[in-house]
Amino acid sequence: MSVVSHEGALGGRIAVVAGATRGAGRGIAAALGEAGATVICTGRSSARADAPTRSDYDRPETIEETAELVTSLGGKGVAIAVDHLEPLQVAALAERIRAEHGHIDVLVNDIWGAERLKGGPAEWNTPIWKLDLQKGLRILRLGIETHLVTSHYLLPLLIAKAGGLLVEVADGTADYNAQHYRISVFYDLVKHSVNRLAYSQGHELAPHGATAVAITPGWLRSEMMLENFGVTETNWREALAERGGGRHRAPPDFALSESPRYVGRAVAALAADPDRSRWNQKSVSSGELARQYGFTDIDGSRPDIWRYTAEVREGGKVADLADYR
Repeated sequence: MSVVSHEGALGGRIAVVAGATRGAGRGIAAALGEAGATVICTGRSSARADAPTRSDYDRPETIEETAELVTSLGGKGVAIAVDHLEPLQVAALAERIRAEHGHIDVLVNDIWGAERLKGGPAEWNTPIWKLDLQKGLRILRLGIETHLVTSHYLLPLLIAKAGGLLVEVADGTADYNAQHYRISVFYDLVKHSVNRLAYSQGHELAPHGATAVAITPGWLRSEMMLENFGVTETNWREALAERGGGRHRAPPDFALSESPRYVGRAVAALAADPDRSRWNQKSVSSGELARQYGFTDIDGSRPDIWRYTAEVREGGKVADLADYR
């Protein structure tokens, strides 16, 4: 059965998006807001002077901006500054949610923060003995330990009532990652682990009537990605043209990139589906869920770069990029 997430579909639901400052996390929070949910937006980048810390990126985006976006789209956004590597801060978050709401309907583990640590293409495929060990271990902490700490303290709130949904935000499906080396030993381990976390936690959540799913976006037009190509969400297609002024030109398959709202609508569609348990322990992409549920990206298209990669880039099929948008 297909269920298209629509305005108000998640009214009354309580969601937590851990890592909601920017990128996929902000897109997911926004889409949950579109569907009417109350969205608790956590992260380290806060406009508050007394916030515990800043993210490793030290960028201008803040969780307060994300919360305001949620509210402007029809939900209720709540910003809470949390460093998910600090168990006491996550425990305090859990106690606040328990006191104010009593439970969680949707928990999204989108914490990452290691985009700069993994380096650019020139540094990819470097063997472990040539990598900076401390940077590599930091990648593991940011990409795996944060998820474990968050689940430890917040999953009791998710199983307080039947029907809860845990989403682990991945990069690549379990099937894809099992067959492909991903950038470095450290990055590869994190991206395998996030998918496996959905599988293992789904095993533990099922007896409580809850569901865990790993979802990967495609080529995400995050704030950092757009900045890298010298464009904005409004004019992102200009990155595909010949560039001047020192700006980078995007490769052709950037035409299949997606806004962060697309993976957000995938999460919202899952949360609105009364039969979502059929996805328990699965690893899926935003494009696959768009085909299942019928939602679109903000421009009305349904990009699916993972299917394009499998069928055309690696499968030898002859097709136009437009066939996958």
